[in-house]
Amino acid sequence: MASSTDHPHRGSRSSRRDPWPAFPRPIPRLPRPAVALLMTVALTGCAALAENPARDGRPPASPAGGAPAHGGAPAPRSTPSAQSLLSPQGAPGTASATEGRTEPPADAPAALPGLGPRTRAQIPDSSRQVVVVTGRARDANRSEVVLYSRTPAGWRAGTPWPARNAQKGWTENHVLGDLRSPIGVFTLTDAGGLLPDPGTRLPYYQDEGFGISGPGLAGESLEGAFDHVIAIDYNRVPGTSPLDPTRPLGEEKGGGIWLHVDHEGPTQGCVSLSEEHMKELLRALDPARRPVIVMGDAQSLQK
Repeated sequence: MASSTDHPHRGSRSSRRDPWPAFPRPIPRLPRPAVALLMTVALTGCAALAENPARDGRPPASPAGGAPAHGGAPAPRSTPSAQSLLSPQGAPGTASATEGRTEPPADAPAALPGLGPRTRAQIPDSSRQVVVVTGRARDANRSEVVLYSRTPAGWRAGTPWPARNAQKGWTENHVLGDLRSPIGVFTLTDAGGLLPDPGTRLPYYQDEGFGISGPGLAGESLEGAFDHVIAIDYNRVPGTSPLDPTRPLGEEKGGGIWLHVDHEGPTQGCVSLSEEHMKELLRALDPARRPVIVMGDAQSLQK
C-alpha cells in the first residue's frame, strides 16, 4: 500500500523507455475524470487500491543517452521469462568472473553486506544496481533502504534511508490481504506517479489514476503517497504501467507492490520512502545496469 499527497501540479505525461525487454501489447488509457482511490483492508499492495487502474501503452523510446522522444510506438521486443522476473525466489546468479578482481577498499565490499549465500544467489549476474531493503524484524514495519552500485572494486553503498514496510512485517509466502511485504529478489523495470517524471531513466507513466485519498492503516492521510512510485516486479508484467492489474501468479498472490512516497504509517505490502529519497532513487536507477530490489527482514536476508 502506498500513498501520495494531493498536489496541484500535474504536468504533461512524461515518456521514457529502458533497455529491458518490453511488452508491446497496446493498453487503453484511463478515462479523463480523476479516480478517487479509497483504502480497503481486504486489498493488498498499492495498485490494488485503484478501482479503475490506468493502462497506458508503453512510453515512446528515448535514444540512449539522449532526451526522451515524444510520440511514436515502441518497437516489439522479446518477452522475458515471467517466472524469472516475477517469482519471489528471483533468478539465480553469482558474481561475474570478470569483476571483483581488484581487492575492494573497506567501503566497497566484494559481497553485498547483510546478505547470505542463498539470497545473493538470487541476484542476477547482470545486475549492477541493487536496492537492499532490510526490515528490523520479521513482524516489524520499519526498515532501512540502501542503494548499492557495483564497481570493478566491489559494491559501493549509498546513504542509508529510513523506510516503512507492511503493517505486520514480512513473509516468504505473500497472499492477498495478509498485510505483509514479500521477501525476495525482484527486478525494477517501471515507474510512474500522479506528478511529472522527476528525471528517471526508467519508463515513467504519469496518470491521474495514481490519485488517492482517505486514511491509512494508522489513520494517517494517504494523499500524496503515489506522487512517485517504482513498481516492484512481484506478480506483475514488467514493461507495463505500475497500475496494470495483470497478476501472472493469480489474484490470490496479491500484487501492486511498489516503492512509493511515505505517508507516515505502515503499508499494506509496499515499501515507502520520503518524497526526497524517492526522487533521488528514481534519478539514480539506470535500466542499463539491470536494477533489482532485495527485500526482507534482516534475519531472512542473512540466509
